[in-house]
Amino acid sequence: MSGCRFQMVLASASPRRRELLAEAGYDFVVRPPHESAECGRRAGESPMELVARLARQKAADVAGRSDSGLVVGCDTVVECRGQVLGKPRDRACARQMLEALRGREHRVYSGLCLWGVADGRCRVSVAMTRLVMTPISDPQLEAYLNTGDWQGKAGAFGYQDGHDWLTILEGSESNVVGLPLELLAEMLREWKRDAKPG
Repeated sequence: MSGCRFQMVLASASPRRRELLAEAGYDFVVRPPHESAECGRRAGESPMELVARLARQKAADVAGRSDSGLVVGCDTVVECRGQVLGKPRDRACARQMLEALRGREHRVYSGLCLWGVADGRCRVSVAMTRLVMTPISDPQLEAYLNTGDWQGKAGAFGYQDGHDWLTILEGSESNVVGLPLELLAEMLREWKRDAKPG
C-alpha cells in the first residue's frame, strides 16, 4: 500500500483474496480469523446484512489478536431468487447450487470491513455484482464438478476460472472472485483522508 503509514492485515485464509491484493500491488500480511468468527446466517438477515456482519466479525477477531495495523475483513455470498449460497460442503451440494444458478441472473455480495487496531476505528461497506449463468447442460455441469474447481467458492463457481457460461451484467469483476478491489480502494482513500494527523 504505497504511501500508507499503516500495515495492512488481511483477515482471510482465502488464496484468491491474497492473489487479488498482491496483483493490485498492496503490501500486507495474512492473519486468518478463527472459525468462530464465520458463523452462518441469522433469521431474517438479508445477504447484504449477512456479509457486512461476517466481514466485521472477521476483522474484529483478527484486530483483537493484533498489536497494530489496519485489518481488512471480507465475506462473500451468492444470492439467487432469495436463496443465499455460501461455499458448498461437498460435490452434491455444489451440483445443487449450480442447478439453481444455471440459466438465471444472480448477485454476488461482498462485505468489506476496515478496522484500525490502534484506535478501534471501523468502517463497513458492501459491494454487489449482477451476473448471469447460461443454461449449461448436465454433461457440462458434471465436467465442471469433476475439475474440483468448485471447492471453497461461494455459489460453487469461480469467475476467475474462465468459463464462458458466466457473464457480468453490472458491477465489479474482482467482487465475484472474492474481494471488491474498487470498493477497497475507495474505502482506503476515505480512511486516509479521515485519519487524524500525527
